[in-house]
Amino acid sequence: MLSDPYAGLELSTQILIREALNRGIEAEVLDREDQFIRLKKDGRIEYVKQATRTSADTYISPLIMENKEVTKLILREHGIRVPEGITVRSLTEAESKAERFHGEPIVVKPKSTNFGKGVSVLTNGQQTDADSFANAVQYALNYDETVMIEKFLPGREYRFLIIGDETAAVLYRVPANVRGDGVRTIEQLVQQKNKDPLRGEGYVTPLERIKLGQVERDYLKSQGKHVLSVPEKDEIVYLRENSNISTGGDSIDCTDIMPEAYKEIAVRAAKAVGAVICGADMIIWDIQAAPGPDNYGIIELNFNPALHIHNFPYQGTNRRVETKVLDLLGY
Repeated sequence: MLSDPYAGLELSTQILIREALNRGIEAEVLDREDQFIRLKKDGRIEYVKQATRTSADTYISPLIMENKEVTKLILREHGIRVPEGITVRSLTEAESKAERFHGEPIVVKPKSTNFGKGVSVLTNGQQTDADSFANAVQYALNYDETVMIEKFLPGREYRFLIIGDETAAVLYRVPANVRGDGVRTIEQLVQQKNKDPLRGEGYVTPLERIKLGQVERDYLKSQGKHVLSVPEKDEIVYLRENSNISTGGDSIDCTDIMPEAYKEIAVRAAKAVGAVICGADMIIWDIQAAPGPDNYGIIELNFNPALHIHNFPYQGTNRRVETKVLDLLGY
């Protein structure tokens, strides 16, 4: 991270500024809270918000990605697999329509949020537990008046970062977890893992701290555990089903091993919604198998993807993706 005057900015903004300075570009922070900066060089000016909101994208493209229902419609029209689902506006409506999923694992999420906010994944019997289902719907309704309920796609979740005409980086995102030592409770293990200096809050560090909120407690309950349970030595306990870095997940760089076919699907998805810079969250059952209707699905496109998670993965290579953003902007 950079020293003052840029300390305290989101890490993605910091690394973009650092690379800009390396290239002889003047960088001015216009609004620290909004992460709004101005870049100047040789009479050329670009305004950038939160590292990836730039003039390269149109106004309508982020609005499409913000609306998950519209995004799914467009991707489906372009032959890209997305999960089946419904939208509801109340718990009563959700309960009346949820029968169509016949007890299958589901994802409940707000229609228009990023960073995993308001998202719950119900598996291991949670989807048929009335309290867990009600909690998930109400949790999502806290973030949006419209909630999406989708079939859960099995497999690993990968974040593809698309910049221009290429997939610049790929991460395998592991849900928030702890490894047991046979002595400490889950709560104590979380406290210990959160002491890692790479973990913090507010996106100023490479990873976010793990929380033990209602979503995590409900997921532990579905596994017959609670925060005071003591996992066996080397037992991995997952605290969430969704794997967002913003909710305490770990990141493993997979850029070099991801087959081109999946990278091309990610680029196609971005182009389908007119995006130049975006993040594509893709579930893949087996990356060694060719893409097919039962092997992959895009669950979300993100109009403001984080850069820092690709530069500082929990495991793997720094992809220096900020260089590609500045190249795209003509610097």
